[in-house]
Amino acid sequence: MSRNYKFHKPEGLYFVSFAVVDWLDVFTRNVYKDILIESLKYCQQQKGMEIVAWCIMTNHVHLIFRSINGEKPELLLGDFKRFTSKSIVKAIKENISESRKNFLLDKFKEAANQSSNVKKYQFWMHDNKPIELWSNNVIKEKVNYIHQNPVEEGLVFKAEGYVYSSAIDYAGEQGLLENIVVFKSFD
Repeated sequence: MSRNYKFHKPEGLYFVSFAVVDWLDVFTRNVYKDILIESLKYCQQQKGMEIVAWCIMTNHVHLIFRSINGEKPELLLGDFKRFTSKSIVKAIKENISESRKNFLLDKFKEAANQSSNVKKYQFWMHDNKPIELWSNNVIKEKVNYIHQNPVEEGLVFKAEGYVYSSAIDYAGEQGLLENIVVFKSFD
């Protein structure tokens, strides 16, 4: 976690962004995005992660969430990142059709060698940059930012057309994750 950004309130609603080391485009393959989806589902069902908005881009993830079972949000997010890091690295190693396998694994090893707390492979950069969302306007701004990210990157024409985000939930349809808390107003 960054030294400048902290999770100050355990019950707070937070916007976080976290990226693959060196901004590597790992999530161009659905198989790796699907690992994130399954892990988010697990966190919702078993660990008390309430998700308001999310988006998986080619090399980073945006998430608005809160912990609703008393677990510190930094521990919840840390568990998610540790699990997905190991799972995705394993999936890359085992994927016989992964043409970038050696390149990616070498980059993850190189990042681990430069880190004091990672032994073999570092998948995620350490920073999460948690921002506590304190007003309806700020929440609305961050939700819009998350959903417009794939549009601005040219991946889709309309936000709700991007499968790997909660934009479709905000358009009144069911997305990949169930139980998204669609923001209307938290007053």
